[in-house]
Amino acid sequence: MNEPRICVIGAGCSGITAVKNLVEAGFEHVVCFEKSNDIGGNWRYSPKESHSSVCETTHIISSKSMSEYLDFPMPDDYPDYPSHEQVLAYFEAYAEHFGVKKYIRFNTVVASVEKIEGEKWRVTLASGESETFEYLLVANGHHSVPRWPDLPGKFTGESLHSHSYKTNQPFDGKRVLIIGAGNSGCDCAVEISRVATSTAISMRRPYYIIPKFLMGKPTDTFNGLMLKLPKFIRKVLINISLRLQVGDFKDYGLERPDYPITNCHPVLNSELLYKIRHGKVRPRRGIQLIDGRTVVFEDGKKEDFDVIVAATGYKISFPFFDKNFLDWEDAERIPLYLRMIHPQHPTLFFIGLLQPQGCVWPLSDIQSKLVANIIAGKTRLPSNLEQLAEAEAEAAEIAREFLAAKRHSVEVHFGPFFKKIQRHIPA
Repeated sequence: MNEPRICVIGAGCSGITAVKNLVEAGFEHVVCFEKSNDIGGNWRYSPKESHSSVCETTHIISSKSMSEYLDFPMPDDYPDYPSHEQVLAYFEAYAEHFGVKKYIRFNTVVASVEKIEGEKWRVTLASGESETFEYLLVANGHHSVPRWPDLPGKFTGESLHSHSYKTNQPFDGKRVLIIGAGNSGCDCAVEISRVATSTAISMRRPYYIIPKFLMGKPTDTFNGLMLKLPKFIRKVLINISLRLQVGDFKDYGLERPDYPITNCHPVLNSELLYKIRHGKVRPRRGIQLIDGRTVVFEDGKKEDFDVIVAATGYKISFPFFDKNFLDWEDAERIPLYLRMIHPQHPTLFFIGLLQPQGCVWPLSDIQSKLVANIIAGKTRLPSNLEQLAEAEAEAAEIAREFLAAKRHSVEVHFGPFFKKIQRHIPA
């Protein structure tokens, strides 16, 4: 039997581990298409607007021991929260160690992908060249197409999305409003407040802001210990520890969250609360009205701003698929088995298309291991894929344990989800 040809789209953090695991499983006819000139995806910093979504001061928000690939630890001399330069160097070392780059075609844009007879995939490049593959692994990420907020009114100052934010220098001496208090929004607020005349951050709903350290250790390193405890005890301990770290969010002028801490993607930031208590960042409610440069908030407060930064997330985008074939840009519910296998297309796999409460890299790694075993015939796909995908989308850990929002359509709890995939992989 001829060895299958396998296509991987994207050479970011998920794409390189997909290639590594396929090659490690013995497949040689692996081709990875990458539109830029090197690996790294979002983590390849550029001072100009580009595919990359990291800024000058970006550090990872999950600690290094909880972020590294499964069989390639980060260097001992790395700090607890490495910088984007260190992360990129780590990816380079990973690709070099496992010989990944020889399977990647750089500066190659995938223009379109269509399914053809025999469960195969025709991949057409921007050059006009087409190739056919038996399997398709999509690892193009989901932090490249900004999601803009629908604002009530017209703002006549400067507007940009956090994707375009690279450094705080352009905001020197300006009055700045950040919309959204996810990790990007909080990072922007902290950095901009160092130089801006005034900085405010608008939150439509309450958030849990979690410091990066607990008892001198990275906060996420306690998660493994917590998972060994019953859920009700775990929730109590998490709430007590956060209360000891932060106190009452109302003391910061923030709304107190009315939902469990595990129901939303965590915001890890040790500086935002400090900046709020020092008057450098002012928390504000959701926006009620915009008139020119004046913003009216839901509690009636009014302020004038020169710049609005929308830190409102990203759309899930596959520009190479026809929208009639697959379109999840505005989906709040995405039925994929194990967040990676499409019930109607068993030769199509999505690697890293998830938002874990933790780091995506080890999950992309174990997803890729599973795909390699499926293609090699060592793991058989269940016959009731559609039923399983629907059940997973409805399951408590995905549909009812997260707030209803587009940003949570691919949310998973790291530990339980990792084990769920691991059970399908042969020893």
